[in-house]
Amino acid sequence: MNYKDEYQKWCTDSYFDEKTKAELKALEGNDAEIEDRFYRQLEFGTGGLRGVIGAGTNRMNIYTVRQATQGLANYIISQNGQEKGVAIAYDSRIMSPEFADEAALCLNANGIKAYVFESLRPTPELSFSVRELSCIAGIVITASHNPREYNGYKVYWEDGAQITPPHDKNILAEVAKVTSFDQVKTMDKKEAQAAGLYQVIGSEIDDKYMEQLKKQSIHPEIIKAVAKDIKIVYTPLHGTGNLPVRRVLKELGFENVYVVPEQEKPDGTFPTVSYPNPESPKAFELALALAKKVDADIVLATDPDADRLGVYAKDTKTGEYVSFTGNMSGMLIAEYILRERKATGTLPENGALVETIVTTDMAKVIAKAYDVKLIEVLTGFKFIGEQIKLFEQQHTYEYVFGLEESYGCLTGTYARDKDACVAVMMLCEVASWCKQKGITLWDAMVDLYEKYGFYKEGLETMTLKGIDGAEQIQAMMTKMRENPPKTIGAYDVIALRDYQKDVRTEIATGKTEKTGLPSSNVLYYELSDGAWCCVRPSGTEPKIKFYFGVVGNSLENSAEKLDALKEAMMAYVEQ
Repeated sequence: MNYKDEYQKWCTDSYFDEKTKAELKALEGNDAEIEDRFYRQLEFGTGGLRGVIGAGTNRMNIYTVRQATQGLANYIISQNGQEKGVAIAYDSRIMSPEFADEAALCLNANGIKAYVFESLRPTPELSFSVRELSCIAGIVITASHNPREYNGYKVYWEDGAQITPPHDKNILAEVAKVTSFDQVKTMDKKEAQAAGLYQVIGSEIDDKYMEQLKKQSIHPEIIKAVAKDIKIVYTPLHGTGNLPVRRVLKELGFENVYVVPEQEKPDGTFPTVSYPNPESPKAFELALALAKKVDADIVLATDPDADRLGVYAKDTKTGEYVSFTGNMSGMLIAEYILRERKATGTLPENGALVETIVTTDMAKVIAKAYDVKLIEVLTGFKFIGEQIKLFEQQHTYEYVFGLEESYGCLTGTYARDKDACVAVMMLCEVASWCKQKGITLWDAMVDLYEKYGFYKEGLETMTLKGIDGAEQIQAMMTKMRENPPKTIGAYDVIALRDYQKDVRTEIATGKTEKTGLPSSNVLYYELSDGAWCCVRPSGTEPKIKFYFGVVGNSLENSAEKLDALKEAMMAYVEQ
């Protein structure tokens, strides 16, 4: 069936509600929009769904959510997991509660119990609840930090991490088999509740989650010592972080926590910020204004589902607030944990630090300094979560900390996904330690640079939408894969890692070896002088991403090196 036929079916079939039909009929004559909505089925990737909210096969709506859930239900039944049930959480985005209910009722109609949070909750709490309730799987309705028109659907497995091989491919295959809405089951909510299939959860999970967060604190006595003096500004960016972040900071004893009032309440239209991403400087405008007003020590923002954390702190020399990348805040937390746990005798002998391949190389030298194992995994926190499971199964290492460059990290093993709530807590503890020493968080970051090297990383993205965009991205990857450069700007290419082929090739000798990681459409260039760059198409957006890393001998030197490397790589790509 071509896209025009599919469009007509959605406009006329009795399966679709009148609101959906009206939305589609209003598009009559707009062929480009109709094609974009119906040229494909919204792709269920290895993490789940993500797309623009609206009617159509290539959109997030109750029908595509049901279809994906039917595939998941079929897989759960094939694994004899229906008795364990599925935990479901959702964020503040438009249609999130409705999508959560549609997923639950589809599962219920398939005889699978659903534990649905009573109101919005952070993604990491969903990860925690899957294990706490001994569920077979979990679903969270969120589009993370994407613009307001998006929503998404992420799937977790019984270990609490997002789905990894073999479950990701197997679930994807089951979803692909659901080719008709006739195959999709659903049921009435009241009937599901009466049958005990639809169960509401809330404060009992919140309390247990909160206890796990507080257990990660190393020096609660330092917090108490400076609690009256340290000033924290926080914004949840209209998302799920407001209640859990404020609660954990209050229970640890922090007394001066200022929440940005305009961004405190959940709101899926994100009225004060078009792009609710703590990586974006614009997301901090209101928080920084409040920080200057109250003379804050640290300024924090979490994304809508509270798994990413952005940070600003004051530079004592200039009095200005300086932004921290996810690599920077992650390294501050990592070094603090390693240093203080070593000092207190609680650092395990077989400890491990886990990071993704596009995360800062500073992690390698810090891990070496504290004699802990450094393990690299593919991009995506689910692979860090998978390592925790493997450590427990194989009795190899003890997880100490994990991070990825995209503003996500995890202290402890109570969850298996990045957690901005615990990141806020730990960073505020580091800031308290700094306060007691008479320095700022930025001073502490400079100390790390001077001790370990001036590592600096960057990211460039190209957005290429639609059918043509997808083809352009594929053509770029093919070109770079088949004709690797010998130099990129001033840097020699030492080796190329092609994770799709599982091959690392030394450019000078042609010698090859396995990468040791799962197959993924990623190219990684090892460069001279400790530099690197990595290219991969986004799994959730119509983008191709270019990651860069350098090490210099000063802040200025590393910034210059990074700019030069970015310019050279993008020039090569655009040839």
